[in-house]
Amino acid sequence: MNDEKQPTIGRVLVIAGSDSGGGAGIQADIKTITMLGGYAATAITALTIQNTQGVSGIVPAPIPSVTAQMTAILSDIGADVIKTGMLGDKKLIEAIAQTLADHAMGLPRVIDPVMVSTAGDRLLPPAAIDTLRAVLIPKAIITPNAPEAGLLTKRDVFNLDGQRRAAERLLEDGAHAAIVKGGHIEGDTIIDLIATPEGEIFCEHERVDGTSTHGTGCTLASATATGIAQSLKLEDAFKRAQTYVAHAIKYAPMLGKGHGPLGHEWPIKHPELADNLLNKFKALK
Repeated sequence: MNDEKQPTIGRVLVIAGSDSGGGAGIQADIKTITMLGGYAATAITALTIQNTQGVSGIVPAPIPSVTAQMTAILSDIGADVIKTGMLGDKKLIEAIAQTLADHAMGLPRVIDPVMVSTAGDRLLPPAAIDTLRAVLIPKAIITPNAPEAGLLTKRDVFNLDGQRRAAERLLEDGAHAAIVKGGHIEGDTIIDLIATPEGEIFCEHERVDGTSTHGTGCTLASATATGIAQSLKLEDAFKRAQTYVAHAIKYAPMLGKGHGPLGHEWPIKHPELADNLLNKFKALK
């Protein structure tokens, strides 16, 4: 008998919107989680009508349908981590928070505060920001980019000092960890900040040139959530996610006329790179 422990698959329940272009949202989440060896279940919050050039329409899902999807998954398949993306208005956020309190108390949560699309379309009403801070950020891992961190904290986030100030505010709001990303800050080197009550970790990496960046935030958050679901430490889960996203930009399929989708499938086309990535960050349960 082989007594060697096997890596946990990692079940991630994603609560987010659908992207008809396939580059972001639920579609990016499922691709990412699957490519990293996890299992993705979903609760769809909205249908977005979009392509690489922008969002032309949003059709919100009825609130009872969103919470019913969540309950159906949590009562049967279960989850190791909850990951949220595009949520919607104040009432939906409150309903999601209540459903998590009823059926997923204590599960780790990765909150990607999707507020503005890559093309600049507003995806979260300003009135819902305070609700997001009040009911979902406490005890969660939140992954804003610099503009999102600025909106959440009402602080300027134009450099590393701004990232640190924003992260400090998010921790004051009760976040378990604040990952303030630096991709929107100018420079050849990107610094992503992981801040926790125990201290700060600076994750530096070279900027990957390219216009195929649609869905990078969704992908990074889902990759991080998958690592946590597979029992990786937060720092390791995030660093693996960084590597996955960098390769996905590098090997993007170059589709569309605007901000194109990532090459989420690169582990299939380049298995030698995928083996190195997964072996480096293997976790045993």
